[in-house]
Amino acid sequence: MKRRDFIKLAGVSAALFPVAPSAFGQEISQLVIPPRRQTYRLTYQVDLPAEGKKARLWLPLPDTNDTPHQFSQGSVWSGSAAIARFDNVPGTTSPMFYAEWAGSGPRTVTVSSIVKTTDRIVDLSHYSERAADTIPADVKRFLQPTKHIPLDGIVRKTALSIVKDVNAQSPLEKTRAIYNWVVDNSYRDPAARGCGRGDIKSMLESGNLGGKCADLNALFVGLARAAGVPARDHYGIRIDESAAHKPLGQSGDISTAQHCRAEFYLAGLGWVPVDPADVRQLALDENLAIAHPRVAELREKLFGSWEMNWVAFNHGRDITLARDSVLGQLSFFMYPQAEVSGHQQDSLEPAEFSYKIVSSRLVGTGVKF
Repeated sequence: MKRRDFIKLAGVSAALFPVAPSAFGQEISQLVIPPRRQTYRLTYQVDLPAEGKKARLWLPLPDTNDTPHQFSQGSVWSGSAAIARFDNVPGTTSPMFYAEWAGSGPRTVTVSSIVKTTDRIVDLSHYSERAADTIPADVKRFLQPTKHIPLDGIVRKTALSIVKDVNAQSPLEKTRAIYNWVVDNSYRDPAARGCGRGDIKSMLESGNLGGKCADLNALFVGLARAAGVPARDHYGIRIDESAAHKPLGQSGDISTAQHCRAEFYLAGLGWVPVDPADVRQLALDENLAIAHPRVAELREKLFGSWEMNWVAFNHGRDITLARDSVLGQLSFFMYPQAEVSGHQQDSLEPAEFSYKIVSSRLVGTGVKF
């Protein structure tokens, strides 16, 4: 049995969006990174075990809340699922794909999405402390605690200590101080599974600030919120090689290229991109001191800009995909999730799951699925 569905995404044509000048197009000492505007096809290929009576699958998809740096053109699917649909991640407006199989037989599905990206920069020189202090209602929720990002106790104490030490007063000064503190005091731990857990209370209480992107960027988000600045994680995946540093990109088979980033909100400027975790990854990969010029260059870049060889899925935390699922509550939804005969598949082991995620860069003006 085969079914095909198509989701057409509302929004303005990408051609109408202004293209911001790229932070990655400036020559600075050892790095020369050209601006980049690209179109990609992101494809999931899933083949679940043909055992038991029932199987269920959930896939995170490229965010359809179109921005000047990411514009989604839709998704299609094909396969043997008895039930399949494009839906939203519960509690968010971000997209996902759901499929279900009953009985014996093949359990395969292919889901492809088309997305355009443009390197992103926010010019922080335009920030004015005289800007209106009003925070939009849809932004205020990013001042709230979550299960793994509490804002009281040691999280609040640490945040207030950081901003007090440098006498940071404005939201921009506070977030700059917190960003620098995370870069200076954390480290990338290659032993952490996947992208980490994002449990910042445990990190601060233990004094062990090692982890991966979902840990280090969550640390920034939690400390910023505790200091009174709206902040959020963005969960996604790397889809192309990096012009800045090879390990900060991936193309072709990207099954293990998931990556979390962070943003904070400034009145008058909107959401500002940061990525302290990638600063620490460069330091680890090249065995460089945090003060090394190459690390210092990337550190400055990643406070206010992103190289968009990466696609955002969603920024949800404490996600329950289905109340009757054995998955329970997920800290975040960045990896494929599935259950077969009531048993959860290991989302961090693509070959055993089994799934494959492939990225391909598209050329030309016409895009066909």
